[in-house]
Amino acid sequence: MVDALRDLLDGRWAELRRASLDLLGKLEPAGELEREEYRAWVLEQMRALAAGGHPLIGFPAEYGGRDDVGGSVVAFEVLGFGDLSLMVKAGVQWGLFGGAVQALGTREHHELIPAIMSMELPGCFAMTESGHGSDVQNLRTTATYDAAAQEFVVHTPDASARKDYIGNAARDGRVAVVFAQLVTDGSGHGVHALLVPIRDASGAPVPGVRIEDCGPKAGLNGVDNGRLWFDQVRVPRSALLDRYGSVSPDGGYSSPVEGTGRRFFTMLGTLVRGRISVAGGAGSATKKALAIAIRYGLTRRQFTRPDSGEEVVVLDYLAHQRRLLPALATSYALHFAQEELVSALHDVSDDRARRELESRAAGLKAVATWHATTTIQACREACGGAGYLSENLLAGLKADTDVFTTFEGDNTVLLQLVAKGLLTSYRDHVGDLDPLGMARFVADQFVGVVIERTAARAIIDRLVSGSSDALLDRGWQVRQFEDRERHVLEGLARRLRRATAANAFDVFNAAQDHLLHAARVHVDRVVLEAFVAAVDRCEDPADARLVDRLCDLYALSTIEADRAWFLEHGRLTAARSKAVTQAVNDLCAAVRPNARRLVDAFGVPEGWLAAPITG
Repeated sequence: MVDALRDLLDGRWAELRRASLDLLGKLEPAGELEREEYRAWVLEQMRALAAGGHPLIGFPAEYGGRDDVGGSVVAFEVLGFGDLSLMVKAGVQWGLFGGAVQALGTREHHELIPAIMSMELPGCFAMTESGHGSDVQNLRTTATYDAAAQEFVVHTPDASARKDYIGNAARDGRVAVVFAQLVTDGSGHGVHALLVPIRDASGAPVPGVRIEDCGPKAGLNGVDNGRLWFDQVRVPRSALLDRYGSVSPDGGYSSPVEGTGRRFFTMLGTLVRGRISVAGGAGSATKKALAIAIRYGLTRRQFTRPDSGEEVVVLDYLAHQRRLLPALATSYALHFAQEELVSALHDVSDDRARRELESRAAGLKAVATWHATTTIQACREACGGAGYLSENLLAGLKADTDVFTTFEGDNTVLLQLVAKGLLTSYRDHVGDLDPLGMARFVADQFVGVVIERTAARAIIDRLVSGSSDALLDRGWQVRQFEDRERHVLEGLARRLRRATAANAFDVFNAAQDHLLHAARVHVDRVVLEAFVAAVDRCEDPADARLVDRLCDLYALSTIEADRAWFLEHGRLTAARSKAVTQAVNDLCAAVRPNARRLVDAFGVPEGWLAAPITG
């Protein structure tokens, strides 16, 4: 029976997913190591992954890859079942560094891809600065063109412009993709990326480059995060990754994309794979935590039943089910939404689809990483003191995933991006991501809303058209999600339409909580639709009933979590709100007998579940 669930979860890339799991299963956990030993172990495993063909999946066949963009994300997700430092370092090397060379460079730069895949050329992705993390458009590092020497001069103008928290920088990286303000003939052309050597063949920093270790972190200590400063570092004109902007020998600038803002968004849009990968990796870590906690909950006994005198398995307690089973349902929901997102990335063909992809990737990354943070904490608590021991893996998962809410885009900023994309007119406008840019826009434009169903629209239409008001009627559940999204967005639009040129910033700033809620309810609806589509394609009748029940649990627990809104806006009566809570309780009891099957279906390799409490 687990096999049928596995088939449903493995989806479009089933064969590749299982091959990646086999490769991961051949690696062994590091155990307790000191930081430098741990970093060395991670580097050794990176070479093992390279030897096993892991990095080939997403790179062009012309350079020895397999041209499978979606498959590369799936393979990255699988690494989330193993060591998370290894996963992140792989993401830096092959996703960020290699991905930037591939997406932003041209043929000359692409000649480096074989060395990047094989680990012959370790690199890093130097975007974030101490003073500018989310506000990438206003980075302060400069790359000024010297026409006489035909070189760019890369420089860190002040302390806040140092490149910070750069993976692979502190120990292993030899070349960095450096994002800097491009300047030619005294004119700025916005943020561009250049290949800048940071170490020589012996591992020493090259002249003009200063490198500092970020030091011990709360987690991911197998990743060598570092800081970089550049003191008038010269690189040849060819160092510019010039797919979207090039500089001629005499300093003339040209670009196939008109406008600094549009060019900036186009460049960043090509790197969306990293954001999607983080969501998937967070999902895998969450599944691993749930597998550990549920296995433990099925063996740990506490207190006796008066009628039998036997101690009770803790997962039989409603409070314990409440802690874990709605989170399990949400993990399934997010898995199916992630699968749809990866397919969209693989198949994207036009600008409109690409913009929708970027928005959905931002929202799912935020929701998936916050879900990881809360669920792994719940799993730790559900395992009591045993969950606090390093040997039982949950403490490490908690520490390692904590930063996921921050990197590849701060979650709060990402949700603002999602909400902006839901407002009509703005969705096709390319402007600043910052509040001032948004405020200027809403002061000058009519702002409306639009609700568009996902690829599951035919199924949703059928469910909604024939629905009743029963809590377990899927059409009713979908209507609640859609109605909430429409109402929240329309209210947001009304607030923003009050803006004038004089008060635009204040109006936008006062509406930020509303903006974030709008984004969150939109993502909830998209995730539910992905779950509905998955239920529809489940072929095994018994498993279809189980997954359908799990979908009910996701939908009703989501409504319950926001029931203040549903009550305040008359969508639920007090009595019906209580009925939602009772239905969630009943669904937890119904799902509980299948809890082990549901987590086993994730396919986490047993070698990476070797926590003593799992039995």
